[in-house]
Amino acid sequence: MKKKIFAFLIAATFICCAFFFNGGVAYAAEGYKVYLGGLPAGFNMQTRGAYIAGLSDVITEDGIKSPSKDAGLKCGDVIYYIENTEVNSAKDVERVISLTSGEITVEYSRCGNAYTTEITPAKDLQGDKKLGIFIRDDISGIGTITYIDKDRIATLGHPVLDDNGGLLKITKGEIFGCNITGCVKGERGAPGELRGVIMKNNQIGKIESNTEYGVFGTLNDKFDAQNLKEIEIGEGKMGDAVIYSTVEGDTPQDYSISIIKADNTFSDSRNYVVKITDKRLLKATGGIVQGMSGSPIVQNGKLIGAITHVFINDPTRGFGISINNMLNK
Repeated sequence: MKKKIFAFLIAATFICCAFFFNGGVAYAAEGYKVYLGGLPAGFNMQTRGAYIAGLSDVITEDGIKSPSKDAGLKCGDVIYYIENTEVNSAKDVERVISLTSGEITVEYSRCGNAYTTEITPAKDLQGDKKLGIFIRDDISGIGTITYIDKDRIATLGHPVLDDNGGLLKITKGEIFGCNITGCVKGERGAPGELRGVIMKNNQIGKIESNTEYGVFGTLNDKFDAQNLKEIEIGEGKMGDAVIYSTVEGDTPQDYSISIIKADNTFSDSRNYVVKITDKRLLKATGGIVQGMSGSPIVQNGKLIGAITHVFINDPTRGFGISINNMLNK
């Protein structure tokens, strides 16, 4: 099941580079340049652990049994070990329990807390051992590339979260090209979203880390970043600016915004409060929508940050992260 993960919403009720240090905050050295993003991207991530997407009954010769439900497991739990063996997918779970007999020990997490329980798998009518769970092996979604720095690629500007609001643990992932085909406009109380086709035959890079400051990875050798615009890193302030984003097709456009609050001392993804002022973007999307996370913010010709959140009660406004927080992840 495709999960909409790349526009972590806040309601308003929510790499190799040189640095110098000033007042305890690290900044990219003056004149440092990266390649400007704004490109739409499709993401696919394999999760660390076996994520329980649903519980089910098992039909056996002795009637209906519910091993996991009876053991207290719930949707959203993540199984990390069965009988001290690491599991990360449905195939891992099936393989491990097929080699066991009787009661087994399952180690899992719920809302960031670790638990252990004992479960006796049930044999279905085909003789296969089952725990009575549906496992989601990976998640996918659409977002925006912020910048490319040599062979490094930076996206989103915020973490990908699990269903419990914690940082999603991943084992690996891929970033693909994407073609935006439509948009559900954002409205007060109802965030919109970009819709598109993920082009699995066009891999841009491989995901290495999911962090508080975005999703980062390595660039595919075949991707030619030389076609992108080089831009100097800067520090944002209140005033006019633009964002680069793609709301149709695969080519970024620049849209006017206003930075109405700026604080580069925050060490999270809320350094700027921005307001969309571009009539074209407002007509197309209603403001900031899911899928625009990572859209680079440019002010006075310098890259100063990226869009990260939308205010649910006002889709024309949202948060942005300082580019230095992404560079210093």
